[in-house]
Amino acid sequence: MSELTELQAADEYCRFLARRHYENFVAVSGLVGAAQARDLMRTYAYCRTTDDLGDESGDAGLERLARWRDEVTALFAGAQPVHPVLIALRQTVGRYRLGRQPFLDLIEANVQDQSIHSYESWPELLAYCQLSAAPVGRMVLPIFGLDTPKAAALSDALCVGLQLANHAQDVARDAARGRCYLLQSDLRTGGTAFAVRSLCERARELLACGVELEAMAPFAYRVQLTLYRLGGIAIVDAIARQGFTTNERRPQVSMATKALLVLRACASSLREVRAEKKFETA
Repeated sequence: MSELTELQAADEYCRFLARRHYENFVAVSGLVGAAQARDLMRTYAYCRTTDDLGDESGDAGLERLARWRDEVTALFAGAQPVHPVLIALRQTVGRYRLGRQPFLDLIEANVQDQSIHSYESWPELLAYCQLSAAPVGRMVLPIFGLDTPKAAALSDALCVGLQLANHAQDVARDAARGRCYLLQSDLRTGGTAFAVRSLCERARELLACGVELEAMAPFAYRVQLTLYRLGGIAIVDAIARQGFTTNERRPQVSMATKALLVLRACASSLREVRAEKKFETA
């Protein structure tokens, strides 16, 4: 098999992973260029593979994650990878000179999931999210041309907000895995609905940081970032509409709402562009 054919096959596998999962509904907008969309797909496939190793491996989770960590470490040391996701990701890592730490942090978060199944306080959950959510943004910021300390801080907040929205949505699903990301202190104070509401309120506050991050990005990437933020808000809104009872039923965002999000993201980004041009000519 030629190198080109191997890479094409690896990219097809990454696309398969991206299209297979529900939460990818805002992963890549049509305005992002083909090369950047491919790099985002590769990064998503890495995150999905890492999470699947942690969530779906049962008692073999720690062993598989350790092997995955070794393969990822070898990739960043210059070794030729074997796994299709890493074969594809190698091209993106080289193009943007991505650092290895966010990729290893995500593995560490999944290692933590194998032994820690609940969180007492907000600082404890935030520390976990800094390993499990913030690294995703730091992987893609260079693709967006936003690799600055200010952008990284805003991205961290946006990504943690998105994860909190997902945790609030997935209470029943997480419980089936023996995990609970609702704060134990909130559960004792007001029960499940109170704890879900509390997580949603934190999510809204953090997602709002995305507005400032969007303003730093060119139009096509601004739309993409706006989709991330609006997608998180749509999840929180769906949770609120059913009274924060996600332990009983998992709310979903409809296809109509997803389409509307794209239009809203484009409209919001165009308004910002016009405002910037007006300011420049004033």
